[in-house]
Amino acid sequence: RFKGQPAMAHPDVVIGDEGGGGAGIWVRYPEVEGVPPRIVARLCRAACERDAELCRDGLPRYLRDRLELPGVREALRQLHLVPADLTPEAVAALGAGDTQAHRRLVFDEFFFLQLGLARRRARWRRDRAPALPKTADPLAEVRPCRGFAPTGAQERAAREIAADLGGAEPMNRLLQGDVGSGKTVVAFAAALLVARAGCQSALMAPTEILAEQHLRTVEPWARALGLKVALLTAQTPRGSRESILTLLAAGRLHLLIGTHALLAERVGFDRLGLVIVDEQHRFGVIQRLKLLQKGRTPDVLVMTATPIPRTVTLTLFGDLEISTLRDSPPGRQKVNTYHATEEQRARWWEFLRRKLREGRQAYVVVPLVEESDQLNVANVQEAYESLTNGELEAFRLGLIHGRMTSAEKDAVMDDFRRGQIQVLVCTSVVEVGVDVPNATLMTIEGGERFGLAQLHQLRGRISRGSHPGFCCVFADPQTEESQERLKAFVSTTDGFKLAETDFRLRGPGEILGTRQHGLPPFRIADLVRDEAVVIEARRDAQALVSTDPDLSQPPHAALRRMMLTRYGELLELSDVG
Repeated sequence: RFKGQPAMAHPDVVIGDEGGGGAGIWVRYPEVEGVPPRIVARLCRAACERDAELCRDGLPRYLRDRLELPGVREALRQLHLVPADLTPEAVAALGAGDTQAHRRLVFDEFFFLQLGLARRRARWRRDRAPALPKTADPLAEVRPCRGFAPTGAQERAAREIAADLGGAEPMNRLLQGDVGSGKTVVAFAAALLVARAGCQSALMAPTEILAEQHLRTVEPWARALGLKVALLTAQTPRGSRESILTLLAAGRLHLLIGTHALLAERVGFDRLGLVIVDEQHRFGVIQRLKLLQKGRTPDVLVMTATPIPRTVTLTLFGDLEISTLRDSPPGRQKVNTYHATEEQRARWWEFLRRKLREGRQAYVVVPLVEESDQLNVANVQEAYESLTNGELEAFRLGLIHGRMTSAEKDAVMDDFRRGQIQVLVCTSVVEVGVDVPNATLMTIEGGERFGLAQLHQLRGRISRGSHPGFCCVFADPQTEESQERLKAFVSTTDGFKLAETDFRLRGPGEILGTRQHGLPPFRIADLVRDEAVVIEARRDAQALVSTDPDLSQPPHAALRRMMLTRYGELLELSDVG
């Protein structure tokens, strides 16, 4: 193992003169600073010759035979000790990663992770949650409060959640939906069912803006249905905080919405039955666990507005049931998206001014230029002053960015919602949680600096009302990937299609970042290339755990050790998705 490099990293096979070592077939390894490639190759070859026999094979023989996979020692030797007399076809297969040896190591990476997820899921299901009364129409009470009929996807997701709540096993479900697909009403319907059964719910959001938006959305429904709802954040005044905590402990609050403030030790529920975590990827496992521990095996619903590629869903959320919302509520208008150049800027501002005079509102989003809040503020301040004294001088502008206090941001957002501010100049702080139906125009500056998912989330801010939306991205893409990203963004508003495109362009390494998700990077497997193997590994892992939940049978002893060695620390932290 070299510092900073994975042990026996996936090699490439090259035909030719590699590193001045002569013509032939060479195994090329990731570069190690200060060490010539031929030395790295020689050391890896020597390590494999000497130690391949010491590698334990975690897969049971019956599983290897059924899948027609070689043993792990044989696979390692085939990949690292390449003979010089291979046929051209064999060399091509080896270089393309299309051999049984590759497939064996890829299967291992997926299988042991899926095994850990399946085992965690089985352990979660051993606990018992209070079974709620079953209902055939979980949206029955909510429907009259909405003003329009729920989509078929909302109806289906609500029934799936209600079925979970009505079972003895605790719910552990992911609700994913595109921007504006109506996740909040489905989550509220679940909280209503829990309240009718005499329990309480908690909804934790990553930002105060998003938490406040949830409160603003559900408060009218709650009032009409006799539910008591409250908001708890770091900015909640002391007097209000004490009152909220007293009502919560006495069981007189049905739903508490908040940020990380919900995790405080003094926040105690009388009977917590449901935990809802919004934008769940923004919270760590320990934080989610801490909220769960405030109840006795509460049901769990995690939500995300970031559409997730199918293979990522299977890999990252393999222990959760999944409900997906793809439809937009009726009445939502399409968003027209354009990629503009500097030459088209004057024409765009003229169009935007015309729409503002018609009564619409707009966002102007300025990118983070450097990883520095100070530079970010300077950049957005400059844009604000330029527009105030230039193209938009006839209109009322507001400014919002991450360095402002919560009170300052709240004041600006309130003015924007009430129409006192016509144009909000901002950073990506508005990416989630801002719901102003009359804001139907968005200008995104420096679009090449934003990721595809982030661009889509930003655009989602102007798809909230009954007027058509217009989004114009000013960008100067310098790379082929950036050009393709912008082309995809302009071509569709389907977040799931964009997620697959983003996944293909950036690869799993970016999307499955360890800081965000806690998932170790794969050394050999590729979620784009190996989707079929993911599905196969997941099926086999779940089948095995269904017959031996603790992996305690003798044939599974080595397999259990391997799973714990690879993923034990990650997966044994908690039972939370």
